[in-house]
Amino acid sequence: MKKILVLLSGVILLNLSLGARADVPDPDALIRNTVDEVLNIVRKDKDLRSGNQKKMLELVDAKVLPHFNFEHMTKLAVGRAWRTATPEQKKALMNEFRIMLVRTYTKAFTSYRDQVVEIKPFKLESGATDVTVKTSIVKPGSQQPILVDYDMEKSPDGWKVYDLTVEGVSLVTSYRGTFADQIQQVGIDGLIKTLVEKNQSAANNAALAEKSGSK
Repeated sequence: MKKILVLLSGVILLNLSLGARADVPDPDALIRNTVDEVLNIVRKDKDLRSGNQKKMLELVDAKVLPHFNFEHMTKLAVGRAWRTATPEQKKALMNEFRIMLVRTYTKAFTSYRDQVVEIKPFKLESGATDVTVKTSIVKPGSQQPILVDYDMEKSPDGWKVYDLTVEGVSLVTSYRGTFADQIQQVGIDGLIKTLVEKNQSAANNAALAEKSGSK
């Protein structure tokens, strides 16, 4: 499960890091056009290539997050319990889920900079508001491509990702199972507490690693 989630997150980061644009590209164009930008940023920045966590977090915050509907993603991941959660609990869940995903993306960042992305034939139907963009990712030295489907929805700010599936495994569904078990055992507040603790632990470990690397 952990490897699948890291794979999922790395794939997202590679393909969806386009900054805000005045014109709104079609879903497939959004994915296609962002690949070169990500690769160029990584190739030109030695700090990113060496794993600078601070710069990676800043890159993800600036280039990736604008293209996700975190409220929809969190709602799907939490499942039925979302309906009974208070506004404060929903806000906390979205915030911690966002932090968790961002840190997972940064961890997987450097592993995906040399991949080649191929977009499957795609036609945007007139009036469509919910689409799936199918892609395949070829890793250097590998003959077997990784199949990735992006579920995207249209918003006033452009197309947003609310789920993706890698080799048949949905990111949202993967988290939904874990979250459901925790909610059943410790409730929504217990899940929030668990996410907070995991995020804080990850932040502390990243800070220690960066401090050690700077010596």
